Amino acid sequence: MTDLLTAVSIIFVVVGPFLLIANRFNLPTVPFFVLAGIIAGSIIDPDLTLELAQYGIALLVFSFGVDIDLSAVRTVIVDSEIAAFGQIVVVGSLGVILGVVLGVSPVEAIYLGVAGALSSTIVGTALLQGDIGMNVVHGRLARSIQFVQDLFAIVLVLVLGASTLAVFPVATAVGYGAALIVAAFLVNRYVFDVIGRLAGDSDELMILGVVTMLALFVGAAEFAGISIVVGAFAAGLAVRHDPVEYLGLFNGLESLKDFFVAIFFVTIGALITFPFVEIGWTASVEKLLLAGVLVVLTVVVKPAVTTAILIYQGYERRSATLTSLNTDQVSEFALVIAIQGLLVGALSESVFDAIIFAAAVTMITSSLSQRYEEEIYRTLASRGILPSAHGKIDEWSMVPPNLSDHVVIVGYGRQGQKLVETCEEVGQPYVVIENDPARRKTVLDRCTGIVVGDAMERYTWEKANAEDARIVVSTVDSEPVSRRILSLGLDADMTLRASDQSTALSLIEAGALYVSVSELLAGQQLVRQIQPLLEDDLSPEELRQHRQDELDDRIEPDYRYQLR
Repeated sequence: MTDLLTAVSIIFVVVGPFLLIANRFNLPTVPFFVLAGIIAGSIIDPDLTLELAQYGIALLVFSFGVDIDLSAVRTVIVDSEIAAFGQIVVVGSLGVILGVVLGVSPVEAIYLGVAGALSSTIVGTALLQGDIGMNVVHGRLARSIQFVQDLFAIVLVLVLGASTLAVFPVATAVGYGAALIVAAFLVNRYVFDVIGRLAGDSDELMILGVVTMLALFVGAAEFAGISIVVGAFAAGLAVRHDPVEYLGLFNGLESLKDFFVAIFFVTIGALITFPFVEIGWTASVEKLLLAGVLVVLTVVVKPAVTTAILIYQGYERRSATLTSLNTDQVSEFALVIAIQGLLVGALSESVFDAIIFAAAVTMITSSLSQRYEEEIYRTLASRGILPSAHGKIDEWSMVPPNLSDHVVIVGYGRQGQKLVETCEEVGQPYVVIENDPARRKTVLDRCTGIVVGDAMERYTWEKANAEDARIVVSTVDSEPVSRRILSLGLDADMTLRASDQSTALSLIEAGALYVSVSELLAGQQLVRQIQPLLEDDLSPEELRQHRQDELDDRIEPDYRYQLR
């Protein structure tokens, strides 16, 4: 334990300067974590790094289990299953075939296929965080695909962790894993709220209870002789709950996740063995060939397969492309499987090093592809590589016939709902453009017109009959979306939203009629609320009651239901 703490201390001493550089120049942090790991790996013992990597991945998987929101992926789960297993079958098969062609054993080729086929939930989710893409079509699809693949990966971890393909050991391992998952759902349903009630208002006691639960599940996995990653995943499922109800707990867990994410990327860098430097010429060439095959499969073939499947299912080409760019990295589960294979002797050092090297490369390239995803999509679309598909928009949308002189409302959040209410009060025809499929049923129930589609795509606006619209009101705080709306060349007046005053001014100069600035409006509202209090026209109790009534009126019904 002392050695592990020393290793963690070394890692963070090395990481600090790299993070300062990344933050100073607004650069992706993943490459800097990996670079820091390369330096730390020259100091930390390799066996200790391997052990740290296993614990780091297990704790990350726990945090992923905590974050699973089944309602968020339910709307696209069927399509995601097809895309996820399409990836596994096509890319996995190519990985196995190419591995055998390059001279590795069939067993090792299977590990290569697994590494190429599975995508990283941790990397994909981290890259989506803070982006409006988290709750739009491509965000839902990416998370759902990763969820399906992670369930498949859990089974692979159990099967390959048995160290044999004999029926009884494999069935035993899978049985233990299934028992832990079932126990997790039971704990989540019947025990977690009891812990919450016993803890009262103490976030510290809740966090202590969750850590204890994690230790119990990981200990149970160790006792059963299966991977601790399975125990950690089960513990996450046991804790999975509504964040609103346990806000302090989940804020604390989010901070822990950031810590483990850093550990994960650094250990990937620390495990890298450099060709031509630390190993001989022949071994270096073999390693680079295998790693190159894995990188091409992961960065090129896998996104291409995903995009093709989703377009075939009727998704717009932009949503399909952005979804695929969230799957262009080697999975943390593939690394767990590779480490297991190395420890039991099923995987040679050279093949293991190739998988680690490919994982580090793809995690760096994935952070870059996410940063330039729009440019990548525009390049592919402009060259005619991506065919058009509108099946899902047509299937999910409902637009009144002969709609004209109407209001196009982009986004059905709180502002969008208020705009819909106003249009209905004054008898103004309208249509809502919403890109979150999870909101589709709610919008259909409450609105007379809806287009479930990407506001960045022209067909969405054609579906909304925007050419005949009276005004377009965007409630989405996204400069790319606002710029895209202005570029459509519509005759309708444009009312947009911006996060700051300088962006708002540039949008008005570009042709917008009006641009709301959230921070500015919030300040003005605060002055209107406080001024009557200062002038003694309103008592503190009346102000508090007035604000509470206002919030009760504005809160979304779905959110209100969660609070019950």
